[in-house]
Amino acid sequence: MIINDREFKEFVSVEQLKQAVADLAKKVMTDYEGKDPFYLVMMNGAFVFAADFLRHISHPVNMACVKYTSYEGMHSTGKVTAVLPIPETVKDRDVILLEDMIDSGTTMKAFLEEIKKFQPKSVAIVSMFCKPECFKNQFEIDYVGMNLPNKFVVGYGLDYDGCGRNLSALYYTE
Repeated sequence: MIINDREFKEFVSVEQLKQAVADLAKKVMTDYEGKDPFYLVMMNGAFVFAADFLRHISHPVNMACVKYTSYEGMHSTGKVTAVLPIPETVKDRDVILLEDMIDSGTTMKAFLEEIKKFQPKSVAIVSMFCKPECFKNQFEIDYVGMNLPNKFVVGYGLDYDGCGRNLSALYYTE
């Protein structure tokens, strides 16, 4: 498949993604049984994952979207920008952040520093994908759907210069 100027090959199937999401939701539901967490969805990439994940949650869901970015094209700029900020309603709440991918962790580190100002009761990170080879930070990722090698991927909400988020499976390029 060609997206913009790159060729991508299927890497993770739709069925594998569905199973990983269901497994993540089950773990979170078990750990937060009897609690009333507030879900934050990291936009834009996590919208597909979040929609699928939240359909597996049986308690009423209170959520909002946030947007912090450090990517331009296929590379991290190293500079994190808050585009859609954290809502003040997270104060004294168990916050569950739904993220598409954690690679270096630069964006997430900045987000975690920012959310502390809002005094949540707790913050847990649920990331559909993680690239352990790239991770360079000192925070815990509470729940990970799949660990991936250090390849550039698109699909399932992840993009290449704005394209490919709509793909149901996950694709990679060399």
